[in-house]
Amino acid sequence: MASIAQENLFGWEEVEELGDLERLGLVLDHLPDEALMGALERDRGRGRDEYPVRAVWNSILAGIVFGHESVESLRRELCRNAQLRVFCGFDPLKGILAVPSSSAYTRFLRGLVGRLKLIEELFDVLVEEVRKVLPDFGRILAMDSKALKSHGRRGKEGSKAKGADGRRENDADSGKKTYKGERKDGTLWEKVRSWFGFKVHLLVEANYELPVGFEVTRASVADINGGKDLLAQVGERHPELVGEAQELVADKAYDDTKWITVLWDEYGIKPLIDIRSMWKDGEETRLVSGMENVVYDGRGAVYCYCSETGERQEMAFGGFEKDRRSLKYRCPAHHYGLSCDALAQCPVTGAVRIPLSEDRRIFTPLARSSYAWERNYRKRTAVERVNSRLDVSFGFERHFIRGLKKMKVRMGLALCVMLSMALGRVKQNQAKRMRSLVWSEAA
Repeated sequence: MASIAQENLFGWEEVEELGDLERLGLVLDHLPDEALMGALERDRGRGRDEYPVRAVWNSILAGIVFGHESVESLRRELCRNAQLRVFCGFDPLKGILAVPSSSAYTRFLRGLVGRLKLIEELFDVLVEEVRKVLPDFGRILAMDSKALKSHGRRGKEGSKAKGADGRRENDADSGKKTYKGERKDGTLWEKVRSWFGFKVHLLVEANYELPVGFEVTRASVADINGGKDLLAQVGERHPELVGEAQELVADKAYDDTKWITVLWDEYGIKPLIDIRSMWKDGEETRLVSGMENVVYDGRGAVYCYCSETGERQEMAFGGFEKDRRSLKYRCPAHHYGLSCDALAQCPVTGAVRIPLSEDRRIFTPLARSSYAWERNYRKRTAVERVNSRLDVSFGFERHFIRGLKKMKVRMGLALCVMLSMALGRVKQNQAKRMRSLVWSEAA
């Protein structure tokens, strides 16, 4: 059967082109929040219902959709925009008196913090809903972390007043990331970025640029440790998604032999993780075990030496043999038609097989030296774009959030909004496709 390229049914650009109220409508219409609303209404009990729970909740979502950096900014917008008040469900006859006070929002947000587990469950439900409507969702995953700076003052550890001042940050700590590279002239550069606050560890579907898992920690938690815990958590909550995942893409911060081994041996996921330079200075290649003239370098390229001339040639990657847990490399003379004076007596007779166990960090099921590895690794930018949206569209570049639990709630809500927008947009665009096996713009 001929292979036909699958049209991407969702593009985030489609959502970003919509107006503010249209995007808010996507969220309100497709966010499965009934369980959370029921819990919040039970928490209120028979108390005053001056500001209805569902209307306040809708306004909180509006603040996230519109990128308001604070409650006061949202309140000013609600006072100004009568259409938005009605859209959220506030009584139109009350006018600006329907807008909740600052203290009312504070109490409501405090209640959301107490229902953090329900927000996490809401996120998980959305992930499963998106899986149902998007083809191949979860096949390629991308992982990264993002710094979440705190603009609050550092709390004094051990102080009796700890937690009494809401303007102080008592849960955060300091984090650091080091970036290294090589300039065109061969000189090396290094940049160290440090911040005080938190860190969000993200697992993203690389083709559709949508989150499938997240965890917020203190800034000092290493990327590799947060990544391991996050994948295990997603595996428990979404076993089918992780079970069907084929590749995981990540940068050098996740370069770890044990982690790379676990990804393939336990999860069956091919690791596409950039590699750090960890060999001794001056060590360019290593001899493959049991071979006389085959070597490999720190990037996974395999070479053979001509016994007559000593000339080195890169061998051609011949694929991964799953049953043998080995990578196959072909003789460059045979594969490319090159001349070789020592071909008759060369110990490399056509091809060699290098087991993953030769070096689990360097030799992975998808060879680092292959074109497919390079092509698929570029999909790591998907998680960078999600990070960018969190900053620019969802207000994390400048925020006034204090405390780890509040940060978890705010991040969870932002990602739920992101998923519900995607879910709504896909469902809107699928109507014509559902009527026919063949669909085109002209149909």
